[in-house]
Amino acid sequence: MIVRILGEGQLTLQQDHLDELNKLDNELLAAVRDGEDAKFRAAMDALLARVRELGEPMPVEEIKPSDFILPSADSSLDEVRDLLSSDGLIPG
Repeated sequence: MIVRILGEGQLTLQQDHLDELNKLDNELLAAVRDGEDAKFRAAMDALLARVRELGEPMPVEEIKPSDFILPSADSSLDEVRDLLSSDGLIPG
């Protein structure tokens, strides 16, 4: 699957990492719902760090449709709240 981190580019991820990433996404969703900025920042940083760690960067010149898009690392709690669905940022 392909994920885009806004402002950084696209990465390919193996499907078997989805459960782990969904757990981190659920923590982020809870932090946004609670409106706790410190908890939000920690959850956001953890999710992005894990995606970067597990993902393989795609060449810049190769652009493909993304399976999901994550906000940039400097996004605010309110900006992320506007992007969230009831499932969070990661479908599934």
